[in-house]
Amino acid sequence: MALKEYKPSQAFNGVIGRTFDVSEPSWPSPNRAKEGVPNVLFIVIDDTGYGHLGCYGSPINTPNIDALAADGLRYTNMHTTSLCSPSRSCFINGRNHHSNGMNCITEGATGFPGGNGMIPFENGFISEILQQNGYNTYAIGKWHLTPANQVSAAGPYDRWPLGRGFERYYGWLGGDTHQYYPELVRDNTQVEPEYGPEDGYHVNIDLAEKAKAMIADAKQVAPNKPFFMYFCTGAAHAPHHVPAEWADKYKGVFDDGWDAYRERVFKKQKEIGVIPKNTKLSRHDPDVQDWEKLSADERKLYARMMEVFAGFLEHTDHYIGELLAFLKDIGEYENTLIMLVSDNGSSAEGGATGSVNENKFFNNVPDSLEQNLAAIEDIGGPKYFNHFPWGWTHAGNTPYRRWKRETYRGGVSDPFIVTWPKGIKAKGEIRTQFCHGIDMVPTVLDCLEIDPPEAIRGITQSPIEGFSLKSTFDDKDAEAVHRTQYFEMFGHRSIYHDGWRAVCPWPGDSFTEAEHEFGEMISNDMLTELDAKGWELFDLTEDPAETTNVAKDNPAKLIEMIGLWYSEAGKYKVFPIDSRTTIRLAEERPQIAAARDKYVYYPGTQTVPSSVGPRLLNVAHSVSVHVTIPKGGAEGALFTVGGNDGGFCLYIKDGKLTYGYNYVADQRFTIRSDDKVPEGDHVLSFEFEPTGEADVAKGKGTPGNISLFFDGEAAGEGELPVTIPIQFGLAASSIVGCDNGSPVMLEDEYKPPFTFTGQIHKVLVDITGESLEDKEHLIEAYLKAAMARQ
Repeated sequence: MALKEYKPSQAFNGVIGRTFDVSEPSWPSPNRAKEGVPNVLFIVIDDTGYGHLGCYGSPINTPNIDALAADGLRYTNMHTTSLCSPSRSCFINGRNHHSNGMNCITEGATGFPGGNGMIPFENGFISEILQQNGYNTYAIGKWHLTPANQVSAAGPYDRWPLGRGFERYYGWLGGDTHQYYPELVRDNTQVEPEYGPEDGYHVNIDLAEKAKAMIADAKQVAPNKPFFMYFCTGAAHAPHHVPAEWADKYKGVFDDGWDAYRERVFKKQKEIGVIPKNTKLSRHDPDVQDWEKLSADERKLYARMMEVFAGFLEHTDHYIGELLAFLKDIGEYENTLIMLVSDNGSSAEGGATGSVNENKFFNNVPDSLEQNLAAIEDIGGPKYFNHFPWGWTHAGNTPYRRWKRETYRGGVSDPFIVTWPKGIKAKGEIRTQFCHGIDMVPTVLDCLEIDPPEAIRGITQSPIEGFSLKSTFDDKDAEAVHRTQYFEMFGHRSIYHDGWRAVCPWPGDSFTEAEHEFGEMISNDMLTELDAKGWELFDLTEDPAETTNVAKDNPAKLIEMIGLWYSEAGKYKVFPIDSRTTIRLAEERPQIAAARDKYVYYPGTQTVPSSVGPRLLNVAHSVSVHVTIPKGGAEGALFTVGGNDGGFCLYIKDGKLTYGYNYVADQRFTIRSDDKVPEGDHVLSFEFEPTGEADVAKGKGTPGNISLFFDGEAAGEGELPVTIPIQFGLAASSIVGCDNGSPVMLEDEYKPPFTFTGQIHKVLVDITGESLEDKEHLIEAYLKAAMARQ
């Protein structure tokens, strides 16, 4: 006899008698999905341009992604926001990025509704919707959707993946991570990789294994229960990390340079039909160096940087392929709706010359050709946080102009593949209808025949702002339903409407031609001037790559488009326009804890993100560590901030207290105590005292003196001629008792995790500016008492 059930929202429909023999049981029915609905898999790749994938004309080998396209549809008119967090918010809930409070990455949030970095709960995630409809929900890899000041162990956790409808999570919460030493979170807890790069670890491998395991865990118990997986690689975002054998596959492939790459890809794109036959290749960008005028050393270096990038992308494709092969092995591939998309165009954060440390970009630090050349054999390995130069950025966006962070098509036109063997008859076809990242969620809901919910967990939902693409699946001539779309990023504005595109570039068509500096703030008067003179107009039916500005010939159309942009901007919370860039990273934001000038940290705890820690840049500060040194001495890291892209570490080596400082991997400094640290209970300290002014615009924080102390007594000193001005790193954290992950100092100093072999009791970080030399009886009067008051 079948079990009797009733919906949990309805009344009990069994029979309750005086005793069991005269009663009839009935059970609240489980939350089951409709029979036969597909699994849903979003694969989000990072910083991958329109001309990077093999199936979009690239010479880079992406056979698994190409096979996915051959099994489904390639869209040639997909658009994103031009930046990662904003685009990802669109992918996951179907609303525009300003509607999601995401006018920038989470680290650049500002105090306005369109940019505060806090995605409203009324903008429900697809994970929340599908979980309510009987799906298992998993998030893997990059997240970057939680406010930067809420990613610590203090939470709140309601905007972490598990707070937004995901049942399981494994990945990193920030914008990028070291691919060999990632800062990982499992569900709501920080974890370390299970092995290191010396044993073959790479985060691509790890993510694929964890993704397969999550699916298998549930399918072996409930094979009919569908899943939604949000699978986000670190690739092809910097650092471009890949084992050398993958990069070596491309030796010599890019020796003819980025302009040759563009010509080759452009020709192939026309052959395979991913650009119209009438497309003209956009110009050689004025900010890109002329390959033919480069020195032999420069060409060698830049070609190797691209070889590493290509190997990284192929490596990523391989492990995406492992996930897809697993779905085939367990019989789930045919009924899985798969959408693969990049979050923006290729990235320009490596600068004109490329970099062995992307963090230089975020600190306004210029790169050094000599330093980069010296690193050439190690690029792609765990030692560096490397990124290629603008020439390869532009080439990766072929045939379009410009790149990530800007709203020309090079920044916002991206690969998009949709495959669903059981649900889409067409195979290997191309779709040209205009679409945007906000269209992914409504398309899924349409395919699953799920109406957007009126409420999620009691919160009334806002309207979804995207459009379903389902009508295009089996009809290449279906009418495009997404007819109008605004764009804005760092003051760079554009709008699409019915085949026309208007663009108001900021600070100009290129940095070379601009009258203003990148990151300069647009004033109200400047915006008026830009609206009067700065807009360009392109007829995409005749000029898909935006090569010819026809504004003068179509003044009425231009005025119409500008007015439409303002209408859309008002509707979706775009104002105020904020063109500031790296300076936003230092903006003060609300914190969970009250402001204070003393911070206490403990051993055995999770790392503390810099967004919720003390501000240690360009200010006087000290760190004091209460330790017990065993007989025979101890060694290891006492307190660490940052990693191989920038930071500092207080540690004991060869018995001596040492302060190591990493200035964005450009220079490293060590200051050691004169004598060895004595055995027993002690307070070991350093003090940083500024000796000059910072020059943030030129990438220089305040210089300073470092003084070392044993129990308040001077033990050594040294000088830091330059320091980091803006941030230690996008994912910089503080940790007590080790330097795990990518190490602050080089291997000739120590190897991670460099765990301290004595005992650490507590750590006090002090930003009062008071000198340690003014404090007597440091252990009792200063450290212990101060900690007791916390």
